[in-house]
Amino acid sequence: MAKYTIAWMPGDGVGNDVMEACRIVLDHMKLDAEYRPCDIGWKFWCEEGNALPDRTVKALEGTTCGLFGAITSKPQDEAKEELVPELKGKGLVYFSPIVKLRQMFNLHTNMRPCKSYTGNPLNYRGTAIANPHGSDIAIDQVVFRENTEGMYGGVEFFPLPEPVYEALCANPKMKPWKAKGLENVALSTRIVSRQGCTSICTQAFEFAKKTGRKRVTLIEKPNVLRETGGLMTRCFREVAKSYPEIWADEANIDAICMWMFKNPQDYSVLVAENMFGDIVSDLCAGLIGGLGFAPSANLGNSYAVFEPTHGSAPKYAGQYKVNPIAMLLTAKMMLDWLKEPVMAASLESAIAAVIKEGKVRTYDLGGKATTLDVAKEIARKIG
Repeated sequence: MAKYTIAWMPGDGVGNDVMEACRIVLDHMKLDAEYRPCDIGWKFWCEEGNALPDRTVKALEGTTCGLFGAITSKPQDEAKEELVPELKGKGLVYFSPIVKLRQMFNLHTNMRPCKSYTGNPLNYRGTAIANPHGSDIAIDQVVFRENTEGMYGGVEFFPLPEPVYEALCANPKMKPWKAKGLENVALSTRIVSRQGCTSICTQAFEFAKKTGRKRVTLIEKPNVLRETGGLMTRCFREVAKSYPEIWADEANIDAICMWMFKNPQDYSVLVAENMFGDIVSDLCAGLIGGLGFAPSANLGNSYAVFEPTHGSAPKYAGQYKVNPIAMLLTAKMMLDWLKEPVMAASLESAIAAVIKEGKVRTYDLGGKATTLDVAKEIARKIG
């Protein structure tokens, strides 16, 4: 019997391509794992009305962790139009399967490292004034994003039901919306809890302490989002008291987008609620070459699902054109979580070596290598 059972979820589009590349590397490393295929993604929404079939949820319950490729998500109207004819008009509602996984398995912490590797031609180099010699600026940031609450919690309405409107009128600022006609009003909620805010802040500080990092920055907007942002800020400040050796500071979401481009090397650990964490992690990815270099982990107390942060890029599906490094760095995160530090370190070293040499590159880096070419070269570097 294998040591690990890993739920294998390629998902949609290029998710299949990068997962195939990942399997080349994992098999080369002889990870003692059984890979259990699991159905998830747009095809199953269109054909079954459920992007995360019940059989997949059941299969996941017997696995050590999950490895995921990419997902296609579309607005509700478009999603319903793509259902097979016999499912249309049955009141089915599309919901992102990866978001559903996070909530069902309480994968409360989304961790997104963004690290620049020497030799990447897309690394951020700064301005001529700040960096006159034009060499790469070393960037090593980790975003901790609350993963189950906030703007992505899924509590939404359109049209706005009368009882919901009446309840919201406990706040007098809600009353003017009635004049617009409730049938014309859409509502997405931002709901956070003290528990969720405290948990993600604690995860960020604990990681900083464990890895010797000296700064944790909260990203919020409490001057406008006074209640939800205010709660997150208060929880952050309370948690920070237990880590006096770490510099705890705060930045508004709009301001951090400026400061990250001006002085990205100044930041180390960033913590945010769900949507703000999603936004700033893509900004961080842009500093290290794009989403082709951006891995992530969805972490719970006893289960985890690992995924690159890029989308499914349907137009490239099956062409083996896209950069697999985000997927391979995601596998490295999985190996760390599985407590296989030697394998994790050797994989990252091989990735870094291939990037530095620059001989085998996908199109985004100016090369002509395929997704699988890169995977095979990284496997060769592992030895």
